[in-house]
Order: sequence, then structure tokens, then C-alpha cells
Amino acid sequence: MSDGNDKSYVLFPMGEKRFALPAEVVAELARPDHLQTFPHRTPQLAGVLVRRGRIVPVCDVAQVLLGPDAPPRKFFLIANCQVGSRQEWTAVPVTGECELANLEPARPLEDAPAYVIGAVTTGAENVAVVDLEKLISIETSHPNTPTPDASQSELANTGQAESPGPGTPEAPR
Repeated sequence: MSDGNDKSYVLFPMGEKRFALPAEVVAELARPDHLQTFPHRTPQLAGVLVRRGRIVPVCDVAQVLLGPDAPPRKFFLIANCQVGSRQEWTAVPVTGECELANLEPARPLEDAPAYVIGAVTTGAENVAVVDLEKLISIETSHPNTPTPDASQSELANTGQAESPGPGTPEAPR
């Protein structure tokens, strides 16, 4: 029986673990579409999807949540993310079907990572509630990720330098 403090969460599987997002930020769970990939230097960006006429970046956060041995992902959980001053969709690959649940929120453990903003309990399972924006920003602040202002010599030291070909136009600003 609910005591009135319950909130809605979308629980999503990532390997053997489950994590949760507040339901109000989740737009949909999508079957795999054709992931468009392209050369870039953003480590968490797996590519983009075209979904309902919108270009949706796919941010694969499994490496942060599970480490290098993350299993293959099967679905895309699409959530609203604050990007600068705009709300935009961001797709997160997950390993299975998601569950909508009304659960009582609790505080995160004291030693929880900064992207964990709470916890919920379902049965005997304790599930971390994550802030997708914090999770993505933690991953993008990886020490080997060059900043937009990185010089070509700094990029060369990380093995990520690119030299434009002759006659390559500069990207619009």
C-alpha cells in the first residue's frame, strides 16, 4: 500500500544490474533503429538515431555504469536532457525491456557516485536513481578527452589529432 510519497520511475537494465530514471524525463523506449555513426572525438557518443523526424544523439553510458565489460545493448531508452538552455532527446542503449514503477524514493548511499541522485527499492533489489545529465557530463570529463580548445599538439599526444585535407572547408560556427 502506498503512503502517498511514491514517485514514478523507469527502471532499465544494464547487464545484471538495474538503474532508474525519474519517469518525467523519459520520452519512450525504442527498438533498435539504424544507428548512424560518424567520425568524432566524443567518447560517450555512439552515433545518432532519426526518431520521429528528430535527430537523437545516442550516449552509451554503460562504460561508466558497468565498466569495460558491459554487455551488448538491445534497446534505446529516450529521455529529455538539458543541453545548454534547451531540452533535447538523448538515447541511452539498455540491455533489455524497461519497467515503469511507482516507488518510494530514498536518499543515495553516502559513497554513491555524483550521478546517483537517489535510490528506490523493489522487492529485495536496491536500485540507484541516476541523473542522466550528470552521468553524461561525468563521462565527458574523462582525463583523455580533449577539450574544444585543445591544440593540435595536445590532440596528437592523445592520438586524436586530425588534419583537414586540402581544400576542406572550415565548419560553420
